[in-house]
Formats: sequence, C-alpha cells, structure tokens
Amino acid sequence: MDYVIRAVRADEWQSAKELRLVALQDPAAPVAFLETYEQSLERSDDFWRERTLGASEEGSGGVRQFVAEAPDGSWAGTVTVLIERPDGSAVFGGAPVVHQAHVVGVFVRPEVRGGGLAEELFRAGMDWAWSLGEPLIERVRLYVHEDNPRAAALYRRIGFVPTGETVPMPGDPTARELEYAVARP
Repeated sequence: MDYVIRAVRADEWQSAKELRLVALQDPAAPVAFLETYEQSLERSDDFWRERTLGASEEGSGGVRQFVAEAPDGSWAGTVTVLIERPDGSAVFGGAPVVHQAHVVGVFVRPEVRGGGLAEELFRAGMDWAWSLGEPLIERVRLYVHEDNPRAAALYRRIGFVPTGETVPMPGDPTARELEYAVARP
C-alpha cells in the first residue's frame, strides 16, 4: 500500500474540509453521516480550523482524526476516534458506562475502496485508543445505519460485533442506528 496513515495536523483544516465535503456527496452519505453536504458547506473556516485542531495531535487529546495520505499528498480516506468517559458529557447513543472510544466519520474515496485502506485507518485509530493511559479504554464502538450493509460488513471483517443496542436515527425516528463494538484485546 502506497499510503501513509497518520494523524491529521492542525494546519491541515482545508484538506480536512475538502475530504469531508467529498464524503458527504457519496451516495451512502444519507445513511453514513449525521450531517449533510449543505450543512457542512455553510460552516465557516473558523469552524474547520477548530475542528481540525481538536482532532490533531496538537489538540486536546480526546479526539484524533487519522488520514490516508497518497504519495502525491492527497487524502484517500479518514476515520475519527472520540474518547468517551463515564464522567463526561452525553454522547450519541447515551452516556457511556465504561471508558471507550467511538469511531465516527469513516470514509474512503470510492476509487480506492476494497484495497484494505479502511482496515489500515481503523487499525491506526484503534491502536491509538488502546495506547492511551489510565483509565484504559475498555472497548471501541461505532454505529451503523440499518440500511448500510456494506459498512456493516466492513466493520464485522475488522472484528466489530453487534451489541444489540440501537438508537433512532437523528431526523428519522423510524430508522435505527445499530451499535457495534470490539473489546480491548
């Protein structure tokens, strides 16, 4: 694989914005993301700067975005990992009862899908979560829309299993988001 998997840097907000906008135009975006292309397009440059800083190594440490960088410097994919603590604020799916990581914002450009890039991004994100000090992360979780079988298959291949927990899809309470998780190795 000719990609470098690494954490995003704070000054790369324009590349982070560009990749997010591409992801939100993907045909699977309505069941894969909780925001629309139009909503993201309206966000200010300051929003993107702060978001990228917060997910970088220079940020607060509770979020990390990983990217797959091609030899030409372009980004082919991304995952973001959020650290959730029982004593923290409410999160999607409810407050955690254990120290956990939550994978969000998974995207790989269509032209490079199927070559293992998503798995490499997940490995980087999960390795980062497992490497954090006390209190140790006990599990990594994510949510997948019930109508997104391609993503669900990827997550199962990586080792995630359905927990049986579900939450309504924001904006469509008739649709469900299914929780998948993998326990600390």
